Amino acid sequence: MKDDGQFFDKSMLFNKSMEYETVELDDEDGSIIIIDQTLLPGKMELIRLRTAQEIWDAIYLLRVRGAPAIGVTAAFGIYLLAKGTDADHYESFYREFVKQKDYLNSARPTAVNLSWALERMEKVCRENKGCGIDEIKRALKQEALAIKEEDIWVCKTIGEYGLSLVKPGDGILTHCNAGQLATSKYGTATAPIYLGQERGYHFRVFADETRPLLQGARLTAYELQAAGVDVTLICDNMSAMVMKNGWINAVFVGCDRVALNGDTANKIGTSLVAIAAKRHNIPFYVCAPTSTIDRNTKTGGDIHIEQRPEEEVTSMWYKERMAPEGVKVYNPAFDVTDHDLITAVVTEYGIARAPYERAFQEIFEKKERE
Repeated sequence: MKDDGQFFDKSMLFNKSMEYETVELDDEDGSIIIIDQTLLPGKMELIRLRTAQEIWDAIYLLRVRGAPAIGVTAAFGIYLLAKGTDADHYESFYREFVKQKDYLNSARPTAVNLSWALERMEKVCRENKGCGIDEIKRALKQEALAIKEEDIWVCKTIGEYGLSLVKPGDGILTHCNAGQLATSKYGTATAPIYLGQERGYHFRVFADETRPLLQGARLTAYELQAAGVDVTLICDNMSAMVMKNGWINAVFVGCDRVALNGDTANKIGTSLVAIAAKRHNIPFYVCAPTSTIDRNTKTGGDIHIEQRPEEEVTSMWYKERMAPEGVKVYNPAFDVTDHDLITAVVTEYGIARAPYERAFQEIFEKKERE
């Protein structure tokens, strides 16, 4: 699926990496164009997704990742699959739509943006029941494009709120990748960093490598360095040390799902960073679009945690296997950070602080008014 002319060797990466959108719709070609993030930072390769299987695989295999980017990909994907159907009656069109929606939704169970985007697209399908099939397809395209444009606005606005919580010259620690590669632009947890970079804040950023898939090393350090940010890569088990050294003034992380009580599910290891930050009296901020706040999930204990293949731990990054054959492996993709470890949740409609259920209610009321 590699596009000719869209491969760059390592020497060209930093000049080319941010010239391409994380997720882009090519409606004329009937495909979604994504950066294959499993190849970064060594290779920059754009791939096209056309079939349901290719879209599902790209989400599951983390070729596209990050809750907002997954949501945009899902919206584009279900539109293209609906566009390609031959159904000429609403009942058969809708039946096929739901089948494809359920299939795509099974790729990543923890990231709420996947189901959120697909349900939003289904709502458009239902609301246009009385229209012709071609008109429904046009409405689905417009909704998918709107989801992407809203993501850009959401991330920039989160960045503005996040920037109000820090000052020039601060040291910031982040975990996993909640950057531009995880969204349509700016990122969530990195949005304050990018805006600060534009305004001369000169932040000193520390990026956890984020085992076992190394999103911090491969993606966050990569994109921040490409943007000219002062970034230092550290192993996951070094976060407490840099905090104790006085180098960290704030922690910004993203998340894949927020429960009503303020518990958040994010990449495995996030809760350890939160515990260390609490010990060293460092504010811990979760950057979360309102689309990731799941009002049907009361606490973090209700969040389904995805289990990943054992090879990601035992052999994926090694020339030779680095664990004994047959050893048991526990490889959860996410952990839950308890709400009492979180200083605030930064959304596009304001900064929420405990008690979170009440704060989120106020956030959603503001969202409905605007």
